[in-house]
Amino acid sequence: MMVEDGNDFGDLQQQAEQLTAEMESGTDLPRVSRNLTQILEAGQRLLSKVAPISQDSTDVKASILLGTKGYDVPRIAQKLEGLSAAKSFEPLEPIRDTDIESFLRNERENALLAVIEQTRKNTFEETEKRHWECMESEWEREKQKILNSLRGLGQDTLDFQPESESFLADPVNMQGRSSLDNIEAAYARQVFQYNEQIVQGSVRPCLVDMFLDVAKKLDDKHVVDLWDMVKCMVEVPLVCTSSIGQTRSDYRTHIAFVDKARDYLETQYTKYITNTIYGNLQKAQLGGIPGTYNLVRSFLNVKPPSFRGLEDETVDGHPTWAMVYYCLRCGDLQAAQHVVDKAAHNVGDFTTFLQEYIANEDHRLSSSTETKIHLHYRRIVKNGTDPFKRAVYCVIGRCDYEENHSDIADKIDDYLWIKLSQIQLDPDPVSQDQFTLQKLQTMLFEDFGESYFSGYQQPYLYFQVLILTAQFEAAIEFMSRIDKLLCHSVHVALVLYELKMLMLSTSNQSQLLTKEATDEQPMRRLNFVRLITMYTRKFEATDSREALQYFYFLRDLRSGQGENLFMSCVSELVLETREPGAIDKFHGDTQKIIELVAKDTESKGLFEDAVRLYDLAKKQDKVLEILNKLISQVVSQSNSPQSSRDRLRNMAIGMAERYRSEGVEGNRSNTSTFFLLLDLLTFFDFYHAGNMDEGLTVIKQLQLLPLTADAVEQKVNSFRHYTDEVRRCLPDILLATMNILHHQYKNAKNTAPQSPITGLGSRSGDGGKETFLNFLRSQARALIMFAGMLPYRLPGDTNARLVQIEVLMN
Repeated sequence: MMVEDGNDFGDLQQQAEQLTAEMESGTDLPRVSRNLTQILEAGQRLLSKVAPISQDSTDVKASILLGTKGYDVPRIAQKLEGLSAAKSFEPLEPIRDTDIESFLRNERENALLAVIEQTRKNTFEETEKRHWECMESEWEREKQKILNSLRGLGQDTLDFQPESESFLADPVNMQGRSSLDNIEAAYARQVFQYNEQIVQGSVRPCLVDMFLDVAKKLDDKHVVDLWDMVKCMVEVPLVCTSSIGQTRSDYRTHIAFVDKARDYLETQYTKYITNTIYGNLQKAQLGGIPGTYNLVRSFLNVKPPSFRGLEDETVDGHPTWAMVYYCLRCGDLQAAQHVVDKAAHNVGDFTTFLQEYIANEDHRLSSSTETKIHLHYRRIVKNGTDPFKRAVYCVIGRCDYEENHSDIADKIDDYLWIKLSQIQLDPDPVSQDQFTLQKLQTMLFEDFGESYFSGYQQPYLYFQVLILTAQFEAAIEFMSRIDKLLCHSVHVALVLYELKMLMLSTSNQSQLLTKEATDEQPMRRLNFVRLITMYTRKFEATDSREALQYFYFLRDLRSGQGENLFMSCVSELVLETREPGAIDKFHGDTQKIIELVAKDTESKGLFEDAVRLYDLAKKQDKVLEILNKLISQVVSQSNSPQSSRDRLRNMAIGMAERYRSEGVEGNRSNTSTFFLLLDLLTFFDFYHAGNMDEGLTVIKQLQLLPLTADAVEQKVNSFRHYTDEVRRCLPDILLATMNILHHQYKNAKNTAPQSPITGLGSRSGDGGKETFLNFLRSQARALIMFAGMLPYRLPGDTNARLVQIEVLMN
């Protein structure tokens, strides 16, 4: 068998060599030499590409891997298959006996752990919530300061045209150290006088008249006109309702606003006609007859209408409808009636319409008359060529409010007057198509807007549009975005706020102009607090007393956290300017204000300032409490001029002397701690100055530390009653006292024997030196015992240093 096998292998070898020879001679390809392992690996790779991985191959690999470590894979597989997860948690046999005590103990522990876990979870959640609330509040305050510094300038302010820059960027006229220019200073004086009357309880002066006086002294027609408009619009009888919003949206208030706006525009137009006439007296031929009719006739002599299509009927040589229109434009209904009467044969039923219009106090036509005039307008007048006739019919009949009458209403005053005259004042309108004040406000503010009126190029004009349509908040906000007009907008807001006509934002952190979902369209709200703080930011550092006067208007307002905004602003002002005396004039609130400022100062970590403020507020307990904390931190330091310790020491001594002379007493614990800390200041002063004997005398008098073994227990018990401020100083007191004893020990040991030291027991040949040394050692041991028995954890190295010094004395 072995021979045959050998022959077989020989034959195989011979055949292999023959194949090799044939391969080398029959091809140009290079020869590749591989051993059996390489051939096996190549075959495995080819097999993996053409054959899917089966479970068997995976098992083989696992067997090879685990088999090298001595694991029997088939046997392990059998064991794993025999396991059942469901049975592993089932008891082998039912438990008949119940350990109630263990069960209850387990339940109690579970309940405690659950409570602890829930408490921990709630604590972390509450901590995180308060942390973010604090961060958010701090950021809101910082954001408010940034926004106030930017003066509320929005994106629209970038649209200034080059030609408007000279108007908006006039140089500020600084006077001395004050940051107020002459206009702002003039307003501030009036505000001071107004508040002075309020504080003294006198009759409240008319604030709008006071500001109007300022405008007249400025010799600026635009500013005078501005305050004339404000004065006219605020002199309306307000309806008594539960809120300013209801008052402003009441139809009776709307009637009053519309009437006042029309009165202003009619008065201004009468002045314009008069000035035109007196500028051309020869051409006007005024004559000696007073009255609006004669003024209108003379005005038309100077400026006759040049429109085509005017009707031929005339009165005193002028077109009838032009005469009627100008009489109405001046607000003189009787003069208009006079014109109509003189041309009664040419105006048809209009005489009746005008008579009814004049007869009703609110200038309201009956429904039948209104129907007639509307019908006549649509059929005849609207398609006519006389613009004055169309305007007169639209004013008297309040019809066709979409007509702009651009032929004759080429100025904003005329346009506003016609639109205001067309407003339907019925409190319960039947038709939604009626023209109301809200529709006019929406059209001017939202549809047209400040770009249509070239607001930044003509700010006074756009202000007029808004103020005469009772959009006070929008008018103020617009002017506040122009630096030159900011002071005027602030004082207009003060007038409206004092008269309870200003809609205020619900949040003091909101934008300057906001809209609430519950407000009627297009009503807006003004962030009055932000406007005031934005204005005062400019000068509060140099003119803090003037800024305080403006803050006084906030005395009845509160923040979202319920804080009085006047006090909050004053607190911040005092912190920045460090002039607490500025609040003395407000006698009723001085104490509360100072206390609030002190709290804010303390919360910001300005403890020395807080001490002075609490002292002004007569809060002696807080003074002593903060001083105790401050002194305890520096009591053991060496004193040096102008150091924090020296400053605190002088402050504390001054207050202590004053409190004693005035008989002021605070909390017993705070008072005793305060005077004990003062004595410890003296002790450490002696210690650092090298006056060891005086220092030891002071510490003995304080009776804070035991210097005999018998007194240790009693001093340990007494220590429990000291405050944390005193306990915090104890390690330094112990070390200083031990160093004093060691210093005396070295001096006594290095001193030649002298006369016996009295009071130390028996005498010896060395003059009592050894007895004195033993006495010092006993005092040191008493201090070591005291430190060891204290129910207070001393710093890690304190005990070691005490023991080290005590060892040096032995």
